[in-house]
Amino acid sequence: VPRQHRGEIWRFLSEQYLLQQTVPSRPPSNPTPYKELLKQLTSQQHAILIDLGRTFPTHPYFQAQLGAGQLSLFNILKAYSLLDPEVGYCQGLSFIAGVLLLHMGEEDAFNMLKFLMFDVGLRKQYRPDMIILQIQMYQLSRLLHDYHRDLHSHLEQQEIGPSLYATPWFLTLFASHFPLGFVARVFEVIFKVALSLLSSHKPLILQHDSLESIVDFIKTTLPNLGLVQMEKTINQVCEMDVSKQLQAYEVEYHVLQDELLDTPPTLNQQQRAAQLERTNQSLRQQNLDLLEELQVHKFCNLESRVEALAQSEGQLKQQVSALEEEKTQLATTIAHLQKLLTTLGINADLEGQTLP
Repeated sequence: VPRQHRGEIWRFLSEQYLLQQTVPSRPPSNPTPYKELLKQLTSQQHAILIDLGRTFPTHPYFQAQLGAGQLSLFNILKAYSLLDPEVGYCQGLSFIAGVLLLHMGEEDAFNMLKFLMFDVGLRKQYRPDMIILQIQMYQLSRLLHDYHRDLHSHLEQQEIGPSLYATPWFLTLFASHFPLGFVARVFEVIFKVALSLLSSHKPLILQHDSLESIVDFIKTTLPNLGLVQMEKTINQVCEMDVSKQLQAYEVEYHVLQDELLDTPPTLNQQQRAAQLERTNQSLRQQNLDLLEELQVHKFCNLESRVEALAQSEGQLKQQVSALEEEKTQLATTIAHLQKLLTTLGINADLEGQTLP
C-alpha cells in the first residue's frame, strides 16, 4: 500500500471491519467527543509529557520539542487517557498513536486509536493487570516450541523468556525499534511477525551463548531490517495461519493458571518457611552433588587426555628411534658404496654422481 494512501485505506478497512461484526464491541463508557476531551485536564499529563521526546526521537515530525508533531501526539494521548480511565496512559501507546499520526490527521488518528483499542481489542494488553500481555508471551513461547524447538530450547537454556525481548514488540506493535515502513504493515499480524522474525534470524541467535548477547542481538541487531529481509518477513507472514494454535494456547494458559489457583494454601507461614528451607537445602545439596560430579567428569576427561598424550608420545618416540636406525643403516650403506667405488678407481660424491 503506498504510504500516501495508507491512512485512507486503514479508515476504509476499519469501517468494513465494523460492518462485518455480528456482535458489536463494547463502546467506551465515556461518550465525550474528541474536541471536548481536549478541553479537560488529565492526571496522566506528566507521564505523557515525559514520553513525548522518547517517541520516534529521530523522526523530523516529532523531533522539535513541543512542535506540531509532539503537540498532536500529546492531544491524542491526553484525550485517550480521559476516554478510557481504566487504561489511562501506558508506555507504548505513544508509538502506536505516533504511527497513526504519520498517516492521517489528528482527530482521525484518535478515532483509529479508539478503534484499535476497543473494537480490535488492543486495550486488553494495556489494562493494569496486563493479563492479556502475559497470555501473549505464553502463546509466543508455545509457538516457538512448536515451530522452532531448537531455538526455543536455546533461549530456555539461557533463561530467556519472551517477556525479555517481545514485550516492547507487543506494546508498541514493533514501532519502538523497527523501521516505520515495516511497522505500518504489521499492525494486524503481530504474532506471525514475531515468529517470522525469530525464525529468520534463528541461525544467528543460535550462535550466541549467553543471556546478555542474545537479548542484545534481539533488541538492537534484529530490528535493522533491510528491504529484502522486510519483504521476506511479510511474505512469510502472509502464508502463515496460527489462529487455531493461539486459541488453544490461550485456553491452555487459563487452565494452568486455574490449577495453580486451585491448589489450597494448607500451610501456615511457619510451615511454609520450613518447607522452603528444606527445599533450599535440597537444592544446595543437589548443587554440591552436581559440582562434585562435574569435577569428577573433568578429572576423568583430563586423565583420558593425559593417557592419550602419553600414548602419542610413545608412538613418536618409536618413530624417532626407527628413523635414527634407518639413518644409521643409510650411513653404513653410503660408506660401503664409497669404499667400493674407490676400490674400482672411481671418485664419487655422497649423492653417487661421478666427479670429473
